[in-house]
Amino acid sequence: MKVWISKYALTQGIIETEAKKTSSDSISITKDCKTPTNWFYKGDWHETKEAAIAKAEEMRQKKITSLKKQIEKLEGMKFD
Repeated sequence: MKVWISKYALTQGIIETEAKKTSSDSISITKDCKTPTNWFYKGDWHETKEAAIAKAEEMRQKKITSLKKQIEKLEGMKFD
């Protein structure tokens, strides 16, 4: 089955590959794929490209929020 992996979307982009279901919520990659692992749980893989894009956008927004907080903390630092 064709799947889209969003786990590494912020570093490698969304990965389209072939996989087989190993349980109701996990898959195993069956095609050569440049990922650190060949096993993914539901939420990290999607059956449609649209679902993977939505997850990647959610991840991007969370990362932006986190980075803004880090910037605020750094800007507030004072060294005496």
